[in-house]
Amino acid sequence: MTDVRIGKSQVYASALGLGTNAVGGHNLYPNLTDDIGKEVVRTAIHNGITLLDTAFSYGRGRSEELIGEVLQEPEFDRSRVIIATKAAHDMQQDGKFNNSPEFLRHAVEAALERLQTDYIDIFYIHFPDETTPKNEAVAALHKLKEEGKIRAIGVSNFSLEQLKEANKDGYVDIVEERFSLIHREHEKELFPYLNEHTISFVSYYPLDSGLLTGKYSEETAFEDSDLRSKNPDFKGERFKEIIKKVDQLKPIAKNYDATVTQLVLAWYMKHPHIDVVIPGAKRPEQVEANAMAVDIHLSVDDFEKIDQLFR
Repeated sequence: MTDVRIGKSQVYASALGLGTNAVGGHNLYPNLTDDIGKEVVRTAIHNGITLLDTAFSYGRGRSEELIGEVLQEPEFDRSRVIIATKAAHDMQQDGKFNNSPEFLRHAVEAALERLQTDYIDIFYIHFPDETTPKNEAVAALHKLKEEGKIRAIGVSNFSLEQLKEANKDGYVDIVEERFSLIHREHEKELFPYLNEHTISFVSYYPLDSGLLTGKYSEETAFEDSDLRSKNPDFKGERFKEIIKKVDQLKPIAKNYDATVTQLVLAWYMKHPHIDVVIPGAKRPEQVEANAMAVDIHLSVDDFEKIDQLFR
């Protein structure tokens, strides 16, 4: 699996990562088990996925703990795994976002303990707060980077203006935002800025809750208790329009002897402005299937065809 350099840092990660919100994220998903979560992590590493993307908010630290436990197992080499984690939720203030230098230092120190490691490869400010100057928050992370506790600095869920403020001193290495074939707002302004400043981009929610996997039809209905029933992408004419487009991916995927999911992930990995894509997984077999996407060598014509289909 090809490695990509993270911003101007010395961190190199696999272009296909693993989003671990379903590893220990008991507050996010029902019926998760720690054993399966740990096996998801093991399967990712065994299949060449070196970047594990976690956060304090995934199980209030439980995801980090499980990853830390796996990396203590004798078969794994910590130096060959890239750990990315995030923080902003201040539990001393009922989960309110906090970007203060004091909070971020404490968050990094606590994450190091849960992960059972002495450094974090990528540390993100998970969400912006309302008061902390963003360049001061990033400066605090830069100090931790100088101390060797983190190796690359990231921000997530920031507006472009907040990112510009955060990057006043040129310290930001990587940005993580929602981006998919049906949510492409960042292409217009964010991507040119990142390119100009040598900042890497990570796409989360690349499969849009399964909407881009080909498993739904226009007749699929969702119960009122299902969160998807409240999502505009899963309702009415927009849902039907998306499904029609996804159906047009099926013959392209067949030409590559691939699933629609694998084809979509291959499209992200060929996108000139996407450095890493981090699909999540609840089961080891999903990780194995996703990892096969790296073997799809998408032609320029097919990349453009998919690009225009979802413009």
